[in-house]
Amino acid sequence: MRHYGSCYWNTGIFSSPKMLSCRLIQEHLYKKVLLSKILTPVLFFSISVKEAGRDFTYFIVVLAGIGVTGGLFYVIFKELFSSSSPSKIYGDALEKCRSHPEIIGVFGESIKGYGEATRRGRRQLVSHIEYIKDGLKHMRLKFYIEGSEPGKRGTVHVEVKENPERGKFEFRYIFVDVDTYPRRTIVIEDNR
Repeated sequence: MRHYGSCYWNTGIFSSPKMLSCRLIQEHLYKKVLLSKILTPVLFFSISVKEAGRDFTYFIVVLAGIGVTGGLFYVIFKELFSSSSPSKIYGDALEKCRSHPEIIGVFGESIKGYGEATRRGRRQLVSHIEYIKDGLKHMRLKFYIEGSEPGKRGTVHVEVKENPERGKFEFRYIFVDVDTYPRRTIVIEDNR
C-alpha cells in the first residue's frame, strides 16, 4: 500500500468502497498532473501564437495610421508650400497685381483677392485647370480682386507654363478684366 495524502492506494484488490473512491481521486489527480505536464508546452505555444497575432494586428494598424498621416502631410505640403500648387501661383499673381501701378490707380491701395464663392459663402476656392500641351504642364487660374475704391471689382486671368529646365512654373500671362464701368483689360504680364 502506498500513502497519498489521506488516501491509501492499494496496488492490489481494493479492500473497501472508501479505498475505491480514494483510488479514483488519486488517478484523477495523477492524470491531471500528467496532462498538465504534457499540455503545458502546447498551451503556452497556442497562447504565444495568439498574442503574436494580436501584436501583429496592432503593428499593422499603427503602420497604416503612420502611412495615412504621412500621406496627409505630403498632400498639405504639396498644396500649400510647393511652387507648383494653385495656392502658391495665386499668391504670386495677387502680389504682382497689388504692386502694379495701373491696378493701384483703378482699384486703390488696399487690394483683396478671393476665389469662387462656395455654398457656405466662403470665397477661398481659386478656380484652376491643369493641362498638358506640347509635353509641358500648363495651368490656368481665375480669381477676383476688389480694392478700396467703392464698387470696383475685377477678374484676374493667369496662365503658367512649366519650365522644363527648372521644373517650376513661369507666368505666361496675367491680365485683369475690370468688371465695373468703364470696362477694360489691364495687362500685367504677357510672355506668350
